[in-house]
Amino acid sequence: MSWGTELWDQFDNLEKHTQWGIDVLEKYIKFVKERTEIEISYAKQLRNLSKKYQPKKNSKEEEEYKYTSCKAFLATLNEMNDYAGQHEVISENMTCQITAELARYVQELKQERKSHFHEGRKAQQHIETCWKQLEASKRRFERDCKEADRAQQYFEKMDADINVTKADVEKARSQAQLRHQMAEESKGEYSSILQKFNHEQHEHYYTHIPNIFQKIQDMEERRIVRLGESMKTFSEIDRQVIPIIGKCLDGITKAAESIDQQNDSQLVIEAFKSGFEPPGDIDFEDFTQPMKRTVSESSLSNSRGDGKSEPKFGGKSKGKLWPFIKKNKGAGPEDFSNLPPEQRRKKLQQKVDELNKDIQKEMDQRDALTKMKDVYIKNPQMGDPASVDHRLAELGQNMEKLRLEVQKFEGWLAEVEGRLPMRTEQTRRQSGLYETQNTSAVNNCAQDRESPDGSYTEDQSQESEMKVPATDFDDEFDDEEPLPTIGTCKALYTFEGQNEGTISVTEGEMLYVIEEDKGDGWTRIRRNEDEEGYVPTSYVEVYLDKNAKDVSQITSENL
Repeated sequence: MSWGTELWDQFDNLEKHTQWGIDVLEKYIKFVKERTEIEISYAKQLRNLSKKYQPKKNSKEEEEYKYTSCKAFLATLNEMNDYAGQHEVISENMTCQITAELARYVQELKQERKSHFHEGRKAQQHIETCWKQLEASKRRFERDCKEADRAQQYFEKMDADINVTKADVEKARSQAQLRHQMAEESKGEYSSILQKFNHEQHEHYYTHIPNIFQKIQDMEERRIVRLGESMKTFSEIDRQVIPIIGKCLDGITKAAESIDQQNDSQLVIEAFKSGFEPPGDIDFEDFTQPMKRTVSESSLSNSRGDGKSEPKFGGKSKGKLWPFIKKNKGAGPEDFSNLPPEQRRKKLQQKVDELNKDIQKEMDQRDALTKMKDVYIKNPQMGDPASVDHRLAELGQNMEKLRLEVQKFEGWLAEVEGRLPMRTEQTRRQSGLYETQNTSAVNNCAQDRESPDGSYTEDQSQESEMKVPATDFDDEFDDEEPLPTIGTCKALYTFEGQNEGTISVTEGEMLYVIEEDKGDGWTRIRRNEDEEGYVPTSYVEVYLDKNAKDVSQITSENL
């Protein structure tokens, strides 16, 4: 089956068919391009949807995500974000592997087609030229034959006429002979050109055209194969992301299965429990007796634990019902004494934790400045060690103020915990342990972290003392997530991180940046999940990522 033998006379139709094939290829390219645009648009809409329902920071919505059902919803939003990322991968792969490749192939195909049909037209023009030469020689031979016949007839007529002179007869004879000679020459030329044309025509239809048409057929078959491969790639690109999409859906299923209704109910109790006991029975007041009314002892006064009875309100026991009166929405006192005991304890505990976090931040800044000062001492060309003394003094004053605030709120907290009747002995021991450890941690904040030889050391026992054991009321204070990657950096020089909190790097090494320089001369970096620390900012060249992409999308190959 060959176009050269079967379609030897269909040059124009083959030209139209191959152009149609290129049009089909370009149509498929347009189809894939529109599919990639749909994938990008769909991914963008999914990301916007996920972002829209993410809890806003420092808002009431963020507090609601302590419930397992809300955590599951948050996990669903995160999985949908990853799901959208897979559609972006589909779009990117289709653009690179199909659209770009086929567009380049179409250009090559057009050039090849143009070359083949140019060669075919050239062969047709050659055979047409040979045909024209044949026709011209044939007409010349025919004309010469007719002229020879006329000359012969004229000679015979002259020869038969007795009135014609002998000279005229000889002249007619020589003219007839000349014409016969010219006819013979035209006959020979015509025969030669005819043989040549037949040879050229045979070569044209049995050699040149079949070869050209075979090349065109091969070109068209390659186009068809390439289109089929592109369609296969189209499906494979989708198939490659199915396992990851399946993991996203598995993550949503796992998040849904992690919902614990009993735990959420317990969180509601912890959020709104007042710590009071229900009011006791109201004593019967006998008005037939002399006007002597006793005040009923309520469980509310007992719950206060101070031994004082509740005052009367117009002779009625309204004092028992005060927990159910509408709360004042204005700004309350600093010690939260306007709240019920349990809610007051939670607020005080939250305040203590916030103050401890502030102290830790101040300690981190002091530690960073201490490290920088240590570097300046060892390398005076990098900076003046005395330039950080003023800031270190400010940090010391700030920590002293925060320690006083912690002691004040811990005193109120101890007072409240001592009055709560429902707290078990185990909870009291945990509270006492927390106070002891917290006080110890705060006192240790002021201690210098320099070893006898003057080098910087990190006391791990101080860090461990800052960690508070979990109690029944710590469910809403989750551990902080690891810092996200905000860019990358390249080490300009080798740095030996011998002090605690620093990390060693070698010249030319690429690492992740998780916290940029805050003015203290140090940048926090990460090598992997287990290795992170500070390096001098002047030792690295930082490339911050404006879009703050997720670390999972940055591979070591990209670096």
